[in-house]
Amino acid sequence: MYNALKTKTFFAAMGLAAAIAAAEPANALDKVTYGTNWLAQAEHGGFYQAVADGTYKKYGLDVTIVQGGPNAANSALLISGKLDFYMGGPQQEIDAVKQGIPIVDVAAIFQKDPQVLIAHPDAGVEKFDDLAKLPTLFLSKDGYITYFEWMKANFPGFKDEQFKPYNFSPAPFLADKQSAQQGYVTSEPYEIEKQAGWKPKVFLIADAGYSPYSAMITAQKAMVDKNPDLVQRFVNASIEGWYNYLYGDNKAANELIKKDNPDMTDGQIAYSIAKMKEYGIVESGDALDKGIGCITEAHYKKFFDEMVQIKVFDADIDYKKAFDTQFVCKGFGMALKK
Repeated sequence: MYNALKTKTFFAAMGLAAAIAAAEPANALDKVTYGTNWLAQAEHGGFYQAVADGTYKKYGLDVTIVQGGPNAANSALLISGKLDFYMGGPQQEIDAVKQGIPIVDVAAIFQKDPQVLIAHPDAGVEKFDDLAKLPTLFLSKDGYITYFEWMKANFPGFKDEQFKPYNFSPAPFLADKQSAQQGYVTSEPYEIEKQAGWKPKVFLIADAGYSPYSAMITAQKAMVDKNPDLVQRFVNASIEGWYNYLYGDNKAANELIKKDNPDMTDGQIAYSIAKMKEYGIVESGDALDKGIGCITEAHYKKFFDEMVQIKVFDADIDYKKAFDTQFVCKGFGMALKK
């Protein structure tokens, strides 16, 4: 009877332990937020892919993508600690160093900035240098003080008199054959061709030598110092997401993109993916043999020197504080490329 009672007590205790275990998460996921720099689009596809196909969960992460937009302040939310990661850019991070704000780039998803200048097909503009012949360039304020200053410093003929403010509508450009406008290689040319019925000439400024990274993974320095394992897992999962988005089944990711941004179309998404591949936006330079997301000091320094040349930054800024290369350039995920 004693043995029977002992056995009954043992199984009761085991049942209680099992019930407690079932009530607790087996492996609690680390909650992570990533803020993008604009409304959901294919240019954010790898991050949505890693959510949609469970890659982030595989790496122990519960990731929420916080999309940007005209009224978003995601960069400020990163600085204030309300976002864990942000889709920053080297100019922002070098400026943060100047201001003493401790944020760093830990991965560069875009090896090339997708910024382009777009011209009419019959305006006599056959190469990048020919854009200097046009009387009008529609540019944003940010473009005017960065890549246009770079263009003036590196190519003869570009001058301030060409500048007219870009209001993010193609109408002024379409109405003026002797003009060019800014855009992203992945988006504006598609819309212009739809509206005008002709294919515009497109010139990627990066292919003319302008060298900033883009679509970064940016974090607070404190996050990098205190929780490098979480940073590495997020970077690795995001890289894996990008390989799967570009070369695998991306249907579920695109559905998430369209859910966040109902104005996005399948046609625009397909065009954007094709152009990212065609122009080497994600895979070019160091990323070809070191993997998506690679950051090198040499590449970062080249951009910094370009900005010093046009007096955007002073030469004495410690630009090396703007990035950390320990998480990338390891060839991670390259086997997923099909």
